[in-house]
Amino acid sequence: MTDKQENNQNNTNPNSPLRDGGLHIKPANRLNSVSEYYFSAKLREVAELNAAGKNIINLGIGNPDLPPSDETIAALNAEALNPKAHGYQSYVGIPELRNGFAAWYKKWYDVSLNPATEIQPLIGSKEGILHITLAFVNPGESVLVPNPGYPTYTSASRICEANIISYDLDESNHWEPNFEALEQLDLSNVKLMWVNYPNMPTGANAGMDLFEKLVAFGKKHNIVICNDNPYGFILNDDKLSILSVAGAKDICIELNSMSKSHNMAGWRMAMLVSNAEFIQWILKVKSNVDSGMFRPMMVAAAQALQNTEAWHAEMNHIYARRRVLALKIMDVLDCKYDINQVGMFIWAKIPDQYKDSGELADKILYNKNVFITPGFIFGDKGNRYIRISLCCPEEMLQEALDRII
Repeated sequence: MTDKQENNQNNTNPNSPLRDGGLHIKPANRLNSVSEYYFSAKLREVAELNAAGKNIINLGIGNPDLPPSDETIAALNAEALNPKAHGYQSYVGIPELRNGFAAWYKKWYDVSLNPATEIQPLIGSKEGILHITLAFVNPGESVLVPNPGYPTYTSASRICEANIISYDLDESNHWEPNFEALEQLDLSNVKLMWVNYPNMPTGANAGMDLFEKLVAFGKKHNIVICNDNPYGFILNDDKLSILSVAGAKDICIELNSMSKSHNMAGWRMAMLVSNAEFIQWILKVKSNVDSGMFRPMMVAAAQALQNTEAWHAEMNHIYARRRVLALKIMDVLDCKYDINQVGMFIWAKIPDQYKDSGELADKILYNKNVFITPGFIFGDKGNRYIRISLCCPEEMLQEALDRII
């Protein structure tokens, strides 16, 4: 039974407590436009297969399996012993964390930020996507969303009752927006444009020329450009921020996360940067729907932002070895890929013999006990692609390769 069938069955169950006594409770209409996140449902199925003894190898999710730096853990432990560290914290984070983010942006991107007014810590950047949309978009106004792209850009827009305008990213155009096509659209009602470079799922990187075009496009049409930038430190020698473009801060917001770059996915530690006025608008939303983060985690995150170049290099050395095996898996599956892609995934085009990525992914899951991500979950422009995560040990990738051969 599919999740949709199960939900429909639950909604029509005459014995449901919601039906007793003549009650007819219904969810908000906005839930009709969104569904359960793909990985939430699929990992439940994988867990059921594992319970049945299948021993599925999960190559699907970008969930770093490596730990944060030793200094990060030590800072967390030390601050957690402070009896005064366990109360509510500020919505804008502790000064040490904001100062740490500002120094990090200056060191790695050569971008100067005012830590008091131009940085907003977040409980994960996924949360920030919704906060930004709520702060800028009225019901019925439009949002430009990439296809293929991170599904949360679409779902957050739908929850906010926005009109979604999908724009295509094509391999033939290096997975960059087609600005000529964008200019042909009615942009009068568009408030936000989501971009994501280094790109997920495709691994395409951006140069300053693309960022300059995006900033100019945003200013021309009064569209806020939101760059989601969590993948820049993984197998990438060219780290860039859209805020490096002169005047970008006037029209751009950048999200950044420590989940991938610092092996802190479960910590939910992220931030957004922009001009002071945009930050204040977003804070109005955030301060009404969540609270400040746990102080020991913020202290530890500030420490993690001081990780050495050698630490990051070691992480990339590990990912590079894993990448070799992931590419071998793609070769065995006769999939084609761009060797220059960056980040913690491998994105590849499937052979013509398969009707879509779901068919190949299901074949590998049910016949080989290996879970890989079908590209259709990122939009119909991903129908002919699959994605493999590098967030698992070499031994597991080798075992997956052996099973698939």
